Amino acid sequence: MGLRLLGRRCRVAACVIGIYGLLAVIPSAAQGRQEAKLEEAERVEAQELVSLVEKAAAGEAAGGGLTLAWGRHYFIKAQGEKTYVPFTIAIAPEPPVNAAVGLYLRVVSRAAGTSGTDGGGAAAQAKDASVAEAPEFAFEDLYFFDLPAAAQGQPRRVSRAFAVPPGDYDVYVAIKERASAATKDAPPKSGVVREALAVPDFSTAGLKASTVIVAERVNMLESPIDPEAQAEHPFTFAQMQIVPAPELRFSKKDELTIVFWIYGAENDPATRKPNIHIDYKFHQIRDGKETYFNKTEPQLLNAETLPPQFDLALGHQLSGSLAVGLTSFPEGDYRLEIEVQDKAAGGQVTPDVKFTVVP
Repeated sequence: MGLRLLGRRCRVAACVIGIYGLLAVIPSAAQGRQEAKLEEAERVEAQELVSLVEKAAAGEAAGGGLTLAWGRHYFIKAQGEKTYVPFTIAIAPEPPVNAAVGLYLRVVSRAAGTSGTDGGGAAAQAKDASVAEAPEFAFEDLYFFDLPAAAQGQPRRVSRAFAVPPGDYDVYVAIKERASAATKDAPPKSGVVREALAVPDFSTAGLKASTVIVAERVNMLESPIDPEAQAEHPFTFAQMQIVPAPELRFSKKDELTIVFWIYGAENDPATRKPNIHIDYKFHQIRDGKETYFNKTEPQLLNAETLPPQFDLALGHQLSGSLAVGLTSFPEGDYRLEIEVQDKAAGGQVTPDVKFTVVP
């Protein structure tokens, strides 16, 4: 059936994430760059981007010419009792967008007493780069870059990330064409998207799992990327580069590839290593009803399969992964149920993923 654990194919990736952990590579992708000095032209464009978000936060119409859609987001444990949230934005293919753009990201807590609009952070910097005001938002950042290419008729997609404490947030993303790429007859197009997120807490006791990332592919890099480039590669963890699947629709020639992380496991007193048992069960969905389809061999993370140097006390993290050939899957809708059991402590979590097999 082509079922196999991804870790057997990408052994180095599993080792990097499993031994050295994920937390050390997340902060550089999620700290923001409000301290960086902006050129005069960038300050003007930054203020325009901030104004777009200010309008959207106030309930006013903002932007024009670009249609932005929130893609998928993922929750992964970060340092300092924070949660790392990489996400993807899709820009509609029509009308065409110039490659050179600016992007402003703002994350606002929905807790009582906070506001989505003020003059701090990037807004203050856009007005005067010498003013060093502390941002009053949970997170904000500003980027100028060229959009990646896309196939004809397909949306352009851009990914970014932020790290915040658990809680409820409004996330705003404004994208605007650079003025330098516009013409007199075609002024810069822009758009804003807002998404409400409930960010989970991974720091409390008990077994937990990150959001399951469905990958188009997983690449192994020869070396970690430069920390300065991490913000533009939010799905790169140490030397493992995950390219998220843009849609959860796959042909029978494709593979379903997933990666996720497990938190809160306890050591088996006898081995001083975790003892995690993972079952991957596939269910077919027809007319709103599920029927069992098949399952893989269990994935075991224990003293026999983990490296000798693996130590939860040092912050090493457990990852689950799977690559499944879809040749034997009839066309239709499916749900992959991932049953994670902590044999040492008795806890269990069951994340899942829905996907579709098409001709």
